[in-house]
Amino acid sequence: QVQLVESGGGLVQAGGSLRLSCAASGRTFSRYAMAWFRQAPGKEREFVSGISWSGLSTYYADSVKGRFAISRDNAKNAVYLQMNSLKPEDTAVYYCAADRSPLRVAVTSQTAAFGSWGQGTQVTVSS
Repeated sequence: QVQLVESGGGLVQAGGSLRLSCAASGRTFSRYAMAWFRQAPGKEREFVSGISWSGLSTYYADSVKGRFAISRDNAKNAVYLQMNSLKPEDTAVYYCAADRSPLRVAVTSQTAAFGSWGQGTQVTVSS
């Protein structure tokens, strides 16, 4: 199973930028679609962005379209989430996740489709 470790979280002012990284271990990493989810205190975990195993397809939640960008580097076993124009409502714990089924063609936002999760990294956006 793919093992994931997030990093890059921290405190940033509203309007600022932050880049999250997800380091993965496992020789079959490149065969899995990846995604970022987030969860704020008292809120349900929500989908943020996803990227296909090939990197050719991406998908974003409406709340982050135009501000966030997901990318992956299979050679480095890494997935990234570039976050720009951050808002206080972006404050949450961000999780990296790997699809439980390899070579899935379509990007999915369904939580149940992801079987490997990182421990999360805290992102706090202040005004």
